[in-house]
Amino acid sequence: MRALITGITGQDGSYLAEFLLGKGYEVWGMVRRSSTENFDRIEHIKDKITLRQADLLDQLSIVELIDECRPDEVYNLAAQSFVPTSWAQPLLTGEFDALGVTKVLEAIRLIDKKIKFYQASSSEMFGKVKEVPQTENTPFYPRSPYGVAKAYGHFITVNYRESYNIFAVSGILFNHESPRRGLEFVTRKISHGVAKIKLGLADKLELGNLDAKRDWGFAPDYVRAMWLMLQHDKPDNFVVATGKNHSVRDFCEIAFGCVDLDYKKYVATNPAYMRPAEVDILLGDPSHARKTLGWEPEVSFEQMVKIMVETDLKRLTK
Repeated sequence: MRALITGITGQDGSYLAEFLLGKGYEVWGMVRRSSTENFDRIEHIKDKITLRQADLLDQLSIVELIDECRPDEVYNLAAQSFVPTSWAQPLLTGEFDALGVTKVLEAIRLIDKKIKFYQASSSEMFGKVKEVPQTENTPFYPRSPYGVAKAYGHFITVNYRESYNIFAVSGILFNHESPRRGLEFVTRKISHGVAKIKLGLADKLELGNLDAKRDWGFAPDYVRAMWLMLQHDKPDNFVVATGKNHSVRDFCEIAFGCVDLDYKKYVATNPAYMRPAEVDILLGDPSHARKTLGWEPEVSFEQMVKIMVETDLKRLTK
């Protein structure tokens, strides 16, 4: 089996590449041309995968890549994935996260409709939630340009499935974290901040809304769900979540607790980190994925936080 992963240098892409290599896949990765390479997350497997340059903003480059690769499966993980940036760069976010999906699907339609396609949808599509918990049938009410663009990407995936009989699945993944998460994301900002404070490299941590609640899981568990979706006998949409949610405040309490510190002494709220339109609560119902795919998360929220804090402590100690 041959798989093509867009966004292979990201958190999910790197874990998925490892997972597929373990399954005996030939793994290809799409990377954007840059004057400085950022292959840190895949450095340890770089000699086991094939990397090719292409760009979601350039239709021809995607067509040529899929024509050269001829994959059995395409995992579209490339995106502008940071919600705050989507307000600063809404047009770029739409180009990547909405039209970029269409360009990959068009390439598959033109070259080989038997290629299976995975689209990385997001719980941010639910936004101002219409019901708790959220299922595959919960209406979307996105509260950011990112969420809006992801909703387009989700529906265009469904459209190509129904219009062209392409095996196209949409994984509605709730928040999933790991030590490979970017430092701009609140969870990694917390784990890294805790490590710095513990080592005497900082004395406080500034955050935004401490009461926002998210359904947080461990990224390696979630890439396994992506693969399972493409092994199922028919394409569908799947919510991938833990079914439990925690506040940012909870995350802080556990993270600081890992190093025997009281978060209340170090965490400060900064209005600059507040969103223009907040998503207050996200809680997924993963029962469809559990029943249909046999998927279960293996790492708990508390274990995940501990892994992230301990990894950042090791990094900073080095």
